[in-house]
Amino acid sequence: MASCVAVAIAGLSLAHRLIPVTVRRSNLVAVSAIYAAVYVMFGVTLGFSLLLVWQEYGAARQTAEAAAAEEVYRLASRLPEPGRSRIQDAAVSYIRAVVEEKWPAMEQGRPSAEAGARADSLQESVQGIDPRTPAEEGIYSASLTNVDDLDEARALRLLEIREGLPPLLWIVLFAGAAVTVSFTFLFGMDTLWLHAMATGALTALVVLILYVTSVLEYPFDGDVRVGPEAFELALRAMGG
Repeated sequence: MASCVAVAIAGLSLAHRLIPVTVRRSNLVAVSAIYAAVYVMFGVTLGFSLLLVWQEYGAARQTAEAAAAEEVYRLASRLPEPGRSRIQDAAVSYIRAVVEEKWPAMEQGRPSAEAGARADSLQESVQGIDPRTPAEEGIYSASLTNVDDLDEARALRLLEIREGLPPLLWIVLFAGAAVTVSFTFLFGMDTLWLHAMATGALTALVVLILYVTSVLEYPFDGDVRVGPEAFELALRAMGG
């Protein structure tokens, strides 16, 4: 951030030397009109980008996947053997694979084949139920629903490992930031230090928002990453 502010102030100082204040003042109305259009377009684009990554970060913190696996485990406790143990073991195995293998892999930006295989095994265990009473029919139906919820949440999480903002959008953001800050050089202020403070503050704010956007872009491998706490809680609840 400090280097960006220093560059902005250096550019401002150069503009003060090359463009007389009388020239800048005489064109203030036109410059202000163009600047208003520039900062509105840049602000909307930047705000949209930040909102998009914040929504993705919020979705990554959802605990639906862990809750679904825990519910499958709980429902299986009402089934007779050997189906009960088979489903519960598969649920514990999947949650443990997510905590011990998948999460470290996601922090490196890659999926885990082992966790995927455990998820398939859990689904096959649930589908292998042979309900013989109305109560078991209800458990079977509820278990299938939870497995579907687990698969949907898992697919979303896998997508969030790889999907960030499009590179073209980042180009637009950086170009917009440069143009927005550079336009402040054209304002006709006599006092250089006051002009430098205003430009520096704007630069710092823009850089800070861009930094937050980049940090939240990949929720599993950034500086502010989502942890596996929900899965660890589910594993403890299952006795794993």
